[in-house]
Amino acid sequence: MKECASLLQKLIQYPTITPKECGIYELIQSYLNDFEFIHISDHGVQNLFAYKKGALDKHFCFMGHIDVVPPGEGWSVEAFSGLIQDGYIYGRGAQDMKSGVSAFVCALKDFLAQSKAQSLPLPTLSILLTSDEEGAGIYGTRIVLERLSELCLLPDMALVAEPTCVQNLGDMIKIGRRGSINGVLKILGKQGHVAYPQKCINPTEALGGVLGEIAGVKLDSGDENFAPSKIVITDMRGGMEVVNVTPNELKIMFNIRNSPNTTLENVEHYFAGVIDKIKRNEPKIVCELTLNQSSKPFLTQRQSPLIQALSQSIQNICGTMPTLSTSGGTSDARFCAGYNIAVAEFGVCNDRIHSIDERVKIKEVEGLYEVFMELLRQLSAKYR
Repeated sequence: MKECASLLQKLIQYPTITPKECGIYELIQSYLNDFEFIHISDHGVQNLFAYKKGALDKHFCFMGHIDVVPPGEGWSVEAFSGLIQDGYIYGRGAQDMKSGVSAFVCALKDFLAQSKAQSLPLPTLSILLTSDEEGAGIYGTRIVLERLSELCLLPDMALVAEPTCVQNLGDMIKIGRRGSINGVLKILGKQGHVAYPQKCINPTEALGGVLGEIAGVKLDSGDENFAPSKIVITDMRGGMEVVNVTPNELKIMFNIRNSPNTTLENVEHYFAGVIDKIKRNEPKIVCELTLNQSSKPFLTQRQSPLIQALSQSIQNICGTMPTLSTSGGTSDARFCAGYNIAVAEFGVCNDRIHSIDERVKIKEVEGLYEVFMELLRQLSAKYR
């Protein structure tokens, strides 16, 4: 078993439920003796930036998080044991994402030792870790990048070691992510007795003719990188759960995972049209719309040096050409976009993330380490 798998065991044994750090950074720092360290703490969140200045005029950063979601009940093994069984390492964070952290920490350690022995010039290499990715994410990666900008230490390229693969290590890279727009539409009427509908203003009747223009509607056609932006209703409620009183209010909550082809302003304009139709059905209806963009879409170009080097590294080590995808939810990679940092996400398979008996194949962790070693070789050679 390689050192990266052994380190993963140790990392799992720290119960770092968001935003706890539990002393795990001290262990990680012990593997990076030649690095300089910057600790940034805010509102109970612990962040670590470690870097090694290089002679080349490029800066590459591995990014990740050491926090995990609570394990919950029903595990067949102790959730923070790091138990090895049948070729797997078990424990909360095994896939998401202490496997990625262990792989890139060991890759950096070994790559620097090999390069030093050969007297090879290197780019600046760094890691950025937070204890608040699974939570609100307000005081994690976002504020670290703000500080690095002030210190002129922002990387040119970054790789977030999130678990991106579906069936086998190497089958998928995330080259971007859709944004997320949350919305609430309130339709306000007048409550009344169901036997006297003429005295009521029923918001459900006002909505009836236009519901099909909200539920499941695609706001754009998508493109080669992004699926269409689609309105997904997440909750709808109104009334008092009785059969003889009409509702006073109907509330619809929805989310849109948006591509760059649909902006917050586009959504606002679209719903203005929907509201206009609702009010034409019932002029006395009052509608209130609230929209919030929690994250914006971003994309690293397929032909960028980072994506090309990562794809080639995966092909060299895993023997497969990865799919380049923007599917899934948001991640801390989104914070890089505002600083023009080319960013990709790549890690182990994600079939057990956030679930009972989370585990990862030891061979996957060791394979990820090899991919990261190859990526460091490729990027360093390119800029040498």
